[in-house]
Amino acid sequence: IPIVTTMGFSRNVIVVHTGEAVIAIGGAFGTLSEIGHALGDGIPVVALNTWPLSKNGDGQPVNGAMIQATGAVDAVDKAIAAAEARNS
Repeated sequence: IPIVTTMGFSRNVIVVHTGEAVIAIGGAFGTLSEIGHALGDGIPVVALNTWPLSKNGDGQPVNGAMIQATGAVDAVDKAIAAAEARNS
């Protein structure tokens, strides 16, 4: 699916809503934005070496917010499972 790329960070909402789950790998502020949009809209996020999230800036992880993956295959498997669970 072609996505207009001259939209800057505005495209992140479109990217997030194009799939049934999000795999966040590494990344900078655009990735963080996509994570936030996905979590805010109840779209599963699988994390692979990406932003750690804490609640209220206290450094404590937001348990269950993101599904942690150990590698690319694990991330894809977990994203598929999360998308299927979300749609069941």
